[in-house]
Amino acid sequence: MFKQALALSLFQAVANAAPAGTPVQAAAAPPATFTADPSIGPGGSSYTDSPHFRVYGATGTTGTNTVNMLEAAYSCFVDTLAWRSSGLSFNDASDAGPYKKVNVYSVSSLSGNAAGVMHSDAGMSWLEVVDTYLTVPGVTVHEYGHGLTYAAKTWVDQGNTGAWWETVANWVADTYKTSPLCATARSKYGQSTSATEIDLNTIIGNSYLVLVDGTANYYEQWPFLSYLTYNPDNFSGLGQSTVYQGFAQYSKNSNETPLHTYARLLKSGTIQQVVGRYWARMAFADIGHPTAQSVFLAQRNSLNYANLDSQGSGVYKVKSARQPRYMGANIVPLKKSGTVTVTAKITTSGSYTATLSIRNTSTGVTRYVDFASGSASASVSSSEEAMVVVANTPALIVHDAFNIPSTVSKGLDYTLTLTGATA
Repeated sequence: MFKQALALSLFQAVANAAPAGTPVQAAAAPPATFTADPSIGPGGSSYTDSPHFRVYGATGTTGTNTVNMLEAAYSCFVDTLAWRSSGLSFNDASDAGPYKKVNVYSVSSLSGNAAGVMHSDAGMSWLEVVDTYLTVPGVTVHEYGHGLTYAAKTWVDQGNTGAWWETVANWVADTYKTSPLCATARSKYGQSTSATEIDLNTIIGNSYLVLVDGTANYYEQWPFLSYLTYNPDNFSGLGQSTVYQGFAQYSKNSNETPLHTYARLLKSGTIQQVVGRYWARMAFADIGHPTAQSVFLAQRNSLNYANLDSQGSGVYKVKSARQPRYMGANIVPLKKSGTVTVTAKITTSGSYTATLSIRNTSTGVTRYVDFASGSASASVSSSEEAMVVVANTPALIVHDAFNIPSTVSKGLDYTLTLTGATA
């Protein structure tokens, strides 16, 4: 959760930048310890300090554990992944500093029963976190994720990125807790690897929704960012820097959506192919994440796959209420017996990316067969299981995920014909 109270808008910051042709000097290395500024937020006399943070209202073990957690997050995202430092002001066009500590305030409660919130003041983010959640990374590192997004500048005051702030913050928290990318940072500050909080009931059970829907799944859809980061399909241009490059390469003041930026990062393939393959891999939660698939295997029998109505003779029609919307998908488990050749055909007037997702239940090895000219066929052995995945992948649409227009909420109406298996 975040709130913004900008002293200077992004437009003004750009307008006040050095004119074209001004020599650019390399920024000096940041100091080992940043300056504390009690005027950012309400201030206070009781606090715990660390090189990059000051936590007000928490001392002793709680204060120490909180700053160690935040220092580990800083080390991962700023030192390892090269994000813009949270110690730099939003208004600092040169990135020369001064560098200031991020102030975190322990409070007894917040409005709306929130666990935490990010604010901004004088170009610096500051956080409020309810005291009982202070050492919980899913809250405090999530809010710090907002601070990092704010420090990156380009998404500020861009309404069409709004819902994605929560997607990114949850990705930051999960990456901090689970990812090998943050393992060295966690170890340096004595932080353990934690369990993922992936919500498969939302992601898979409601996969038909708009990819990031500000009314339904915008907190939960962070695995899409994990897929871009781990890049198991080796799309050129994607990888561990993708989320930050989504800020750095954002078209300033364009109010474009993050998908538009990610599309420009690609050096091979299209964003429609990326989204299609993300959903194909989500069929078995095979997105490169270290523990998402183990959660899937434990929960899969409780997930909602009721996407189709049988029309008889191997023909199925998508339920009107579950037609995949913009960049959403249907995931359809198949039933078969023994080793068979499965053929699937899709009939629709819409734009889509479809895949046969196949997993060996003995070895865990997965493979993916793309639909071409409306159909796909594969031999599926007795030790393999298969799903058909149909993603709605039209041309990109500029929109606000908190106010989804009809062009984005419109579902993909299609018919699926199967031989060799049933749905």
